[in-house]
Amino acid sequence: MSSSVSSTTPSTSSASTAASAANALITSTGIGSGLNISGIVTALTNAEGAPQQTQLTNQQDSLNAQVSAFGTFSSALSTLQATLSTLETPSDLAGFTATVGNSSVASATADNTAVGGSYSLAVQNLATTSILTSQPVTNASAQVGTGTLQLSVGGKSTSISIDSSDNTLAGIAAAINAASGNPGVSASIITSTDGSRLVLSGTATGAANAVSVTETDGSTGLAAITNLTQTQAAQDANFTINGYAGTSASNVVAGAISGVTINLIQPTAANSPTTLTVAADTSAAQTSIGTFVTAVNGVLASIQSLTGYDASTQTAGPLNGNATLQSFQNQLENILDEFTTGGSGGINSLADLGITANAQGSLDSDTTTLSNALSSNLTAVGNLLGGTNGIATKINSLVNSYTGPGGLIATINQGLQTGLTDVSQQQTQLNAELATYSATLTAQYNAMDAAVAALKQTQTYLTAEFNPSSSTSSSSSSNSSLSSGTLSTG
Repeated sequence: MSSSVSSTTPSTSSASTAASAANALITSTGIGSGLNISGIVTALTNAEGAPQQTQLTNQQDSLNAQVSAFGTFSSALSTLQATLSTLETPSDLAGFTATVGNSSVASATADNTAVGGSYSLAVQNLATTSILTSQPVTNASAQVGTGTLQLSVGGKSTSISIDSSDNTLAGIAAAINAASGNPGVSASIITSTDGSRLVLSGTATGAANAVSVTETDGSTGLAAITNLTQTQAAQDANFTINGYAGTSASNVVAGAISGVTINLIQPTAANSPTTLTVAADTSAAQTSIGTFVTAVNGVLASIQSLTGYDASTQTAGPLNGNATLQSFQNQLENILDEFTTGGSGGINSLADLGITANAQGSLDSDTTTLSNALSSNLTAVGNLLGGTNGIATKINSLVNSYTGPGGLIATINQGLQTGLTDVSQQQTQLNAELATYSATLTAQYNAMDAAVAALKQTQTYLTAEFNPSSSTSSSSSSNSSLSSGTLSTG
């Protein structure tokens, strides 16, 4: 007995066609395999770079935090340094005030070269300017005449040509005011019931600044305004201080009393002098020292915040344990604790000014003690804080060593910026390596996807050939499938 089985298998050309079809179907990743290739590649790439990426991110965050922290510290130092300039110079701290008993007679100011004292001030007359007035004419627009005017004030003079374009009272006044070489004369016009007058006023007080006007062209064309009446003579101020006579070309008198400037306002009544008192100005010094203490506390608080550890939040400052800030604090505290022997008036240390350290590491200030020290010996306070060996001078030198060009903070910041640049370069390199890694994975997964798609196409073809019931076209071909094959025996 013999039998035969007849079946149909895929041809080489059919398999090739299926593979080509499979490749043609892969127009985006994952179609053949059904996998999210993009997501898989992204996850694998992130996992590959995660350790180094975390390290770089932590380095960059740490460096940026340190840059910001040193910026905060530098700002606190700048605030402190701004308070030192007044304290460094004892004479600037030792200010004075000047007060006039009768404020309608005079006012006064004192600088730091003044000396305390009380003075008797009498004012006989104020310094005045020269005022000349012409004879009246019909009105300001009436023609006066032409010629050449010469104006003289205190040894200075200028010539002004008056012609038909400005030969009225108004024109002459305008020409005088506009003259480039005007020696100090202001021209105006007064109009009254009897006509208009040209008024010439000197701009500077004092007997040496008398105004004179002449016509220098040899004619009398301007006689109407050169025949002037002096309505006020230029004169010096006359006054007495403690009975001693003084004069001044100006009503602002400087130098009559050391370090004091007196502004004369009006004469005193006969035999009624007023009192001028010069006294130490402790309020300005107290404000300056108070501002200094506040700035020192700001620096100490900044150091504590940046270098310390908050146990309640378990958070360390960005410069926790930083030796640079700790060194500054130690040096600053050493200067603040200095004791000067031989200080006058018992002013030997900041404690004598009521400035002491508290348990929190900052400074307290007793305003009463400070006020008493300033009132009793302002000069000694200035010497303690200022001068070559003064506390403020030494602190300023310390701050400069940190914040000045080439100082410690500049050097540190340069190192931090170099570190940030290095991290940026490493980040760029990592990005390039991960891009290459991602591209390699994508290519590999796409190749796998294409292979799976080809296999699926082959499977579909074989299923159709060997299982005609799976498709209408296969069931109608009775001689092409295993189920419709013939069995013969003999």
